[in-house]
Amino acid sequence: MGSGRGLESVSSARQRERGRIRLLLKRNALELFCASLVVLFQELALIRWLPGQVRVLAYFPNLILISAFLGLGIGCLLARRRSLVWLWPTSLLVATAMAWGLSNVVFSQEDASEFLWLLYYDLPREAPVVRSVQLPIAIGFVLSAVTFVPLGQIIARRLDWFRDHSSVLWGYCWDIGGSLTGTLLFAIVSFLGLFPHWWFLASFAVGLVFFRRRQDLPLYLALVAAVIGCVMSAERAEWYSPYYALSTRHAGDGVEVSANGALHQIALPLGGEEGEFSELATRARLCFRMPIEQLRRPMRRVLVLGAGTGNDVAVLLAEGAEHVDAVEIDPVIVDLGRRLHPSRPYDSERVRIHNTDARSFLNESDEKYDLIVFGTLDSMTRLSARSNVRLDNFVYTVDAIERARERLSDDGGIAMLFMVGEDYIHEHIMGILATAFGEVPLVLGGDCKLFNQAYLAGPAFQHLRGRNAEEEREFLEVTLPGIDVPTDDWPYLYLEKRAVSGFYLELMAIFLGMAVLSVFLVSRQLRDSVKRWQTVDVEMFLFGAAFLLMETHFVTSTNLIWGATWLTSAVVFGSILTTVLLATILVQTRSPSWWLAVSGLLVSLVAVYLTPVAWLVGSDPWLRLLLSVLFVGAPIFFASVCFAQRFAVREHPDVALGWNLLGAVAGGLLEFLAMALGFKALTLLALAFYAGVVLLRGRTSDNLPG
Repeated sequence: MGSGRGLESVSSARQRERGRIRLLLKRNALELFCASLVVLFQELALIRWLPGQVRVLAYFPNLILISAFLGLGIGCLLARRRSLVWLWPTSLLVATAMAWGLSNVVFSQEDASEFLWLLYYDLPREAPVVRSVQLPIAIGFVLSAVTFVPLGQIIARRLDWFRDHSSVLWGYCWDIGGSLTGTLLFAIVSFLGLFPHWWFLASFAVGLVFFRRRQDLPLYLALVAAVIGCVMSAERAEWYSPYYALSTRHAGDGVEVSANGALHQIALPLGGEEGEFSELATRARLCFRMPIEQLRRPMRRVLVLGAGTGNDVAVLLAEGAEHVDAVEIDPVIVDLGRRLHPSRPYDSERVRIHNTDARSFLNESDEKYDLIVFGTLDSMTRLSARSNVRLDNFVYTVDAIERARERLSDDGGIAMLFMVGEDYIHEHIMGILATAFGEVPLVLGGDCKLFNQAYLAGPAFQHLRGRNAEEEREFLEVTLPGIDVPTDDWPYLYLEKRAVSGFYLELMAIFLGMAVLSVFLVSRQLRDSVKRWQTVDVEMFLFGAAFLLMETHFVTSTNLIWGATWLTSAVVFGSILTTVLLATILVQTRSPSWWLAVSGLLVSLVAVYLTPVAWLVGSDPWLRLLLSVLFVGAPIFFASVCFAQRFAVREHPDVALGWNLLGAVAGGLLEFLAMALGFKALTLLALAFYAGVVLLRGRTSDNLPG
């Protein structure tokens, strides 16, 4: 009897222990899922919100991404230290308050000249001016990184728990699942046009899972209220589109539209109205008509790329165009044009609006046009000269103009309107059009306020040729070969030449210095690694750097193939995360051979490098989808399988993940090399890093650093 009761007691204790483990499993899975969700959601929120406050950050799109990887990596390396969970809402309060303060300061590398006040259009003339853009960039980088440190620690601790009580790969699945959900959630708030305070509130609502104790709630809610208060107090926008924080202001006979505080465009009465107009509207009416006046026949079908609120469309309708296709990527700007443009061009039955990316429309359309007008798009923002890839980059390339040329009727022409601020930008545009058409474009200039150059090319303007034959020959034979002409692989209209400029090198040094210093300060393992190299998890570091480079190339290529819209970006990121998740589940349930996976990875990367993206652009949608899946999906899948297999055998997954994230920081910095080498070269660099992983795998056993 006693023995039976003892066995029952042991069995009951085991059941209770299993029940406790199941409960802890659910709790840790939930917290890991929520932490990863918050990471992705917060990253996307900061990428959208911070540039609207600290304007110069808008021209460094990977800044927040790199800072997020750094913060997460540091957090992973601090997994065994005391909890930093309270640092998360506190650091967000500091970051939002600081951004609010900096939003009232003008940062510039030059004197506060006229172009600068286009960028800081919503600030008064007496606003303080600081002649340094490095300062706000460094501040933004540090503040952003700190907000991710506690989230990285939470993720690392939960992965450690899964290693001890379940499987680290199942934990990694919850991690990726949370990231995927965060991406989808932010896509939804972008679609709904919600204001930033709702973004932060949603993030804090999910983060409430980390503050379950009743005594924690008052302080947590107070910090949340303070952050939301800062975000709302800093708000100047009237609408949020998927791309911009937008506001409008009636000025004279026009309506000014500002994007992220910068003057973006002015909707003016440019139609056939009679009456008195302002000097700006009068001059603009004359300038917009310049290219049309050079045509020798009526316009039947016209395409406007970058139609904005409708200035180009209004002029074309007034000049007798029978049908106008107006392409504009931003749905809110289209709506503003419908409601606020003085000439109401979008109300005309002769106009068909296409809310899509300009390059995507060129790739997919089979219409023929008598005239294709390249609107000013986003060219009025002067500091874009220091940008990486932006929405309009793939419009100003030889490949794009060749697509436009294919869309011309037999006697059609192209008119490109542009606000040129630098001689090299003029040379780039001349080079693009000359390369695509095999002849020097014609240039009409003047102080048109909204643009200062109109470039004309195509059969429609042949009757204007022959006046400067010798100059044209010299340009084609002597000048053109010396111009770094933008292409789809090097789409940098706003960079003077193929090089990483001193400005970017300085930024890379700042970011790298901050990363190395911060990691050395927090990680005893890294300090030890100076003496003992074997404590550095080089394999995980290379995985992180290679994957970031590969992902950068794929996201850029996919946006080119399918259009650089917010929806495309959301689908691409979601697809990449889904592929990573499926690969991880496969390794957990039925792991393929390492050498099969790594062979597939290396072969697929070579195939990607050798495959021209032009083969995919503009092809049949179903064929394009199949090729895109193979082009992007195969390398991502094999890379994820290889990573999961090596990650699964790490003794300390928190430290391994930390090294992996720090490798991603290095990959983010190396992305700047695309400015000199082009995007395809990033694939070769990723291939070299993965080859390094293979060599390390062949030399070492699974007795790994931790």
